[in-house]
Amino acid sequence: MRQFNVATDEEIKSGMTSDIYYLRTKDVLEGKGADKPVVAEVTAGKLPDGWGWGVFCGLDEVVRLYTGLPVDVYSIPEGTIFPAKDAAGVRLPQMAVVGNYCSFVQVETATVGLLCQATGVATAAARVKKAAAGRSVLAFGIRRMHPALAPMIDRAAYIGGFDGVSGVAGARLLGVEPVGTMPHPMILVMGDQKEAWKAFDEIAPEGVPRIALVDTLCDEKLEAVMAGEALGNRLSGIRLDTPASRRGDFLEIIREVRWELDSRGFDWVKIHVSGGLDEHSVAKLASGPVDGFGVGTSVSNAPTVDFSMDLVEVGGEPRSKRGKYSGRKQAWRCPVCHGWRVTTFSAGAPMCGCGTRMEPMLKKVVENGRPIADEAASKIRERLLKELERHTLE
Repeated sequence: MRQFNVATDEEIKSGMTSDIYYLRTKDVLEGKGADKPVVAEVTAGKLPDGWGWGVFCGLDEVVRLYTGLPVDVYSIPEGTIFPAKDAAGVRLPQMAVVGNYCSFVQVETATVGLLCQATGVATAAARVKKAAAGRSVLAFGIRRMHPALAPMIDRAAYIGGFDGVSGVAGARLLGVEPVGTMPHPMILVMGDQKEAWKAFDEIAPEGVPRIALVDTLCDEKLEAVMAGEALGNRLSGIRLDTPASRRGDFLEIIREVRWELDSRGFDWVKIHVSGGLDEHSVAKLASGPVDGFGVGTSVSNAPTVDFSMDLVEVGGEPRSKRGKYSGRKQAWRCPVCHGWRVTTFSAGAPMCGCGTRMEPMLKKVVENGRPIADEAASKIRERLLKELERHTLE
């Protein structure tokens, strides 16, 4: 008996998570012997919240979705920063599927679903990481979404540039150690801040940083000093998770805490902040003495990117619905300035306006149902961080 409202792997791959009209289409086409080879492209007409760019994510699951199906799949690399359209206003194809339509129509719904949410999370994470201006950023948002999605959310946040994740399953998927400090209930149950901090220091594994939560019962700067006095040089940092209703000028509170710690000789103690942060508040707080951020809801609940999957070629001929450009395409990017251009698939490599020959970005990742691409999340993240240096929070 199913205990949680989630689909199984088999249900997803078999089409049980499909919109019914795709399954009926499959029945009609097969019943009339009308199935044909097609090219379907995944594009995003625009990006949410005025984002000027997105971070492509979710390809790992899409590759597994198409494993075993008699199709070829082409995609831009996962973690690539992309615009919705090229300089000429043509929609950028992020992915393409080539094969008989009835061989993959049952997973069309799942295809865009896997990409839409993961790309939204990765993009929001990358924007927060950019706003943090070099400070550490940790993912604390899995409690805001269905637990079945926790590993996906943590992976997308990590690919988007976050330095660590709090989720145990997500960290295991990524091959990293989960990170986090301590929650308010630990202090409330013990009834005394100092005793709670000391107990954490005594029980927690040695490799876990001693970061004390300092806003549970008293003023933040008072508890910060108390933590320093309680743990001495074993204290590596403090965390402020002050609720918005009690913050006032949060940046000024942080400056006060830094002053009080430094004036008492606790200058090595780092300050971490969390609680309702997004790219805008992180950018503001990064101007002050903050060493790290814990960001949750704004990333885990990021708006989805509105990808659509549309036929652009049928039976070897260009064909698409109104509002979409027909014909199979290639997406090109300049290796120097990272400008994009879309051409027909058979066109040669164009020259960028900066005088550099552009490179093809749609590359085969599945060949006749066999995965031919497998990239570690750490490598994807590393590439994303390099690309992120070229972009602003437009």
